[in-house]
Amino acid sequence: MSQSSDRGQAALRAVKGMNDMLPGDAPLWERFEDAAASAARAYGYRRIRTPILEHTALFVRGIGEVTDIVEKEMYAFEDKADKDGNREHLALRPESTASVVRAAIEHNLLYDGPQRLWYLGPMFRRERPQRGRTRQFHQFGIEALGYAGPDVDAEVILLAKRLFDDLGVDDLRLEINSIGQPDERARHRVALIEYLEANEQLLDDDAKRRLHSNPLRILDTKNPHMQALVEAAPRIADFLGDDSRAHLEGVKARLTDAGVAFVVNPRLVRGLDYYNLTVFEWITESLGAQGTVCGGGRYDPLIAVLGGKPAPACGFAIGMERILEMLRAKQEPVEPSCDVYLVHQGEAASLLAMRVAEGLRTVGLDVILHCAGPAGIGSFKSQMKRADASGAAFAVLLGDDEVAANEATVKPLVRDGAAHGSGAQRRVALDALTVMLIDSLVEDDDAEEPDAFDAPDEEESLVVATESSRKLPH
Repeated sequence: MSQSSDRGQAALRAVKGMNDMLPGDAPLWERFEDAAASAARAYGYRRIRTPILEHTALFVRGIGEVTDIVEKEMYAFEDKADKDGNREHLALRPESTASVVRAAIEHNLLYDGPQRLWYLGPMFRRERPQRGRTRQFHQFGIEALGYAGPDVDAEVILLAKRLFDDLGVDDLRLEINSIGQPDERARHRVALIEYLEANEQLLDDDAKRRLHSNPLRILDTKNPHMQALVEAAPRIADFLGDDSRAHLEGVKARLTDAGVAFVVNPRLVRGLDYYNLTVFEWITESLGAQGTVCGGGRYDPLIAVLGGKPAPACGFAIGMERILEMLRAKQEPVEPSCDVYLVHQGEAASLLAMRVAEGLRTVGLDVILHCAGPAGIGSFKSQMKRADASGAAFAVLLGDDEVAANEATVKPLVRDGAAHGSGAQRRVALDALTVMLIDSLVEDDDAEEPDAFDAPDEEESLVVATESSRKLPH
């Protein structure tokens, strides 16, 4: 119901389970994104972007019709009718592997040989929102298409570990398993159904529903009353052939040689139909029930299932929100939001401030220019409060005196309990300002500030500023 006209319309809120990323969280997200891109590049993976909206049939065929994702969680709908009255069945992507494979088939990416690909973006599932689980969530994923050996299985696991190490996330354990090939799973499936039917009175409603459609998923139940039943169930390991066993041993040998600790969990399965052979999860105890932060494995059948020429594949997906929860718990400081906050007073100083800000940005510095609010530009004192709160290393002040003297006042700001540099406020000639700020910001033991901030000649100033800017930690 709308409110009275003098108060305006009622404020709208975000859709339940679809959260805003606020500016205060941006440095943490960017830290993950930068580390993920760096880790992917280190292994030769190239980025791919796919639409968030796909044909529903892609996920029904790829993920499996009798899965929680397709049956309960997927945002699927009929599009508006075209001029002929036809309607397309569309879905917001609940995961990205099927989308990446669809793109690889559609654009014939494997024609030039195997592909190492990575992605990062939002996914959508209508689940009950809770810690570490939202309806719009974000994943970083790796897809190695066209590689058949256990070496690439180990490689993607090592890539995930490198990312976690780079982020400083260490409260994790690695579990691996093999779910074999389709014919081996078929034999296991028969034995598993016979066992579960004999104990049907112990199954919960969800397990009874899955008994004949997807019994393997029953082994992944979180129901504590069914754990003893699951533990005594037939194991897929007992149905593996020589080739499947050899593949798993190859993965284990490479992980051991790389010094990666792991446990073989014979009950580990993945919730999607397209997996075969190696499956793995990185798990933490710090997030409660939502402990799996990375899941993946081999999915050789998927490319053919989606209409492509049969080819092997392997990959993983990492839930970004869950990793960010772990990073927040560490309460590590984040990088400042800018290098310089530019404070000014007076019309002439206002014009000069914008020109100075643009010049500093040109050589690679991040600059916040104080702009007028509803009450105007504000006093120097009120502007300095903004500067102190900005996270900047320095405030640069311009007033009538500075404009007349062709100078700027530079004030180091307190960050992490200490002032940057010497902490002393000083006046600097405008044509020496760029060099002074860069030399103060660059973490280089050999960097020397110009004596008394004397201005170098114009050509020297340009060369120094350009060379110094290359060292900036951006």
